Amino acid sequence: MSFLDTLRQWDEAVTCVDKGDLSEALRIFLSIQDPNSKICFDIGCLHLLKQELEAAEKAFDCSIRKDEHLAVAFFQRGLTFYRKERFEESLGDFKRAFKALRGNQLIDYKALGLQYKLYACEVLHNMALSEAQLGNWEKAQENLVKALDFKTENKLNAIDRALQSTLKQKLFKLVEFPSKVLFKPNKNYVAELEKKDYLGKAKVVASVVPQDIFSGFAPLQPQVEDNPVLPKEPEVLRALEGEPHTVLFEFVPETSDELAVVPGNIVFVLQKGADNWASVIFNERRGLVPYNYLERLEISVASKQNEGISAPPTREPPTRPERKTGVTLSDNNSEETQTKDAQPADDSLIVKVHFTFTFSVSVPAGSPYAILIGKISKKLNLPSHRLTLSLTSEAKELSVIDADTDMESVWSRAAGGRITVWCHAKEETDGAPQKEIHFVALHSFESLNPEDLSFHQGDTITLLSRVNQDWLEGQCDGNTGIFPAAFVEEAPLSVQ
Repeated sequence: MSFLDTLRQWDEAVTCVDKGDLSEALRIFLSIQDPNSKICFDIGCLHLLKQELEAAEKAFDCSIRKDEHLAVAFFQRGLTFYRKERFEESLGDFKRAFKALRGNQLIDYKALGLQYKLYACEVLHNMALSEAQLGNWEKAQENLVKALDFKTENKLNAIDRALQSTLKQKLFKLVEFPSKVLFKPNKNYVAELEKKDYLGKAKVVASVVPQDIFSGFAPLQPQVEDNPVLPKEPEVLRALEGEPHTVLFEFVPETSDELAVVPGNIVFVLQKGADNWASVIFNERRGLVPYNYLERLEISVASKQNEGISAPPTREPPTRPERKTGVTLSDNNSEETQTKDAQPADDSLIVKVHFTFTFSVSVPAGSPYAILIGKISKKLNLPSHRLTLSLTSEAKELSVIDADTDMESVWSRAAGGRITVWCHAKEETDGAPQKEIHFVALHSFESLNPEDLSFHQGDTITLLSRVNQDWLEGQCDGNTGIFPAAFVEEAPLSVQ
C-alpha cells in the first residue's frame, strides 16, 4: 500500500472516531497494510474503548516494536495490564514509560499529532498504585514522594490524596488515558490528498462542426532545419463566407478549376450554377464541386450536447454532372450574364488564360485579335495596350500574339474546342522600360498546394506580382506559382 493510500485511510478512520462510529473506524484501521507505530497505537486505544483487552495488548505490542521510545505506548499497555489485573507487568511498563521520559517533567505529543501530555508525576502515581496492588506499600509511598519532585500545580492535589491513602494502606484512583484521543495524520499531508487542476480544461465555445468537443493540441508539423518559418498562406476570402455544406461523397477533380474533397469536409458554397456545379471555399481554396455531392449544414454557436456527428452515407455517389462548355461560376456576377455565357454558340472556342491567376473566356472560332484581347481586357479590367498575349509562358518574339499575328495559325492550335494562352501585364511608366525583378532562392521550397511554385536553393525566380507582404508570385523553370518571400532575396542588379 502506498503512503498516500495509508494517509487517506488513516484520515478516514480518525474522522469516523470524531463522529462516534468506533466500529467503522476500527474496520478501516485494520484494513491498513503495514501500519506504523502511531496507527497501531490508535488501534489499541479503540480496542480499549470497546473493552477488548487482548486485542488492545497485541496492538500496543506492535506499536512498541515499531517504536521502542514511544513512552505513551508503554503507558497505555501498562493500563491494559492493570485492567487485566496483571500488576507486575503493569508495573514494568510504567517503569519503562518513566525511563522513556528521560528525566523530563512531561512529553507533549502535539507535534506528533496526539493532543496529549504525558506527565512524569502521573506515571509515578500509577507505579505507586501497582506497588500497592502487590502489597509493597513502602515502595508505593517512595514513588509518590518522588512524584512530588516532578509535580505540577494542577496535579498536586491528586498526589497528596494518594499519599494519605498509602499511609492508611488504602488503594487510590488510577490515572487513565483520555478516551477518543488518537494520533492524527499531518494536516498538510491530508490537504494534498485532493487532486488539483492547475491548468484547467479548454472549452469549445463555437465550431462549424456539430458536437465538436475536442480540446487539446494539434500534432507537431514537420520542420526543416535552419529554414525560416513558413508564413500563413494569403487569405482568399474572409472566414465563413458563403453557405456551409457537408460533403457526402469523395470527389476527384478532372480539371484544374475543380476542388478535391472527401466525406465529412465542411465547405462554403459561394455560388450554385444551373448545371448543378457549385463554386465553394475549402481550406482557403476556391474551386468547383458537384452540388449533388453536398448537403446543407445548419451552424449554431453552441452545438447541442446530445447530438453526435453523423457518419458519411454509405450509398454510392451520384453521377458527375456535365460541365457546360466555356462556363466557370467565377466569371459571372449576375444571373443574366451567367445564362448568357452558359449557352455559347456551337462554333465558339474556350480560351484558358494564365495570368497572375487562371481564368477562361469564350470567343467565336476564327475571331480576330481585337475580339480576343478585348474580352481578356474586359475580364481583367485593364487597358488592352498594357496586355501582352503569348502561346508560351515566356513572351518570346515567335510566341507573342498581337495585331500582326496570323490568327488562323493561332486557332489551328486548338484541340477539343480549347486553347491555352499566357497573358502578361506591363506596368504603367513614364515611357522608360520597366526592368524585371529577379530573386535568388535562399532555401529550397517544395510546393504544398497546386498553386505553389517549387524551387531549389540558388535558383533564380522572376517576380510577377506581390500577393502580400509574406507571399510573392513568380516564374522559375517555366513554372508559375506563389512562394514565401522569406525563402528568397532580391538578386543584385548585375545578375539581373
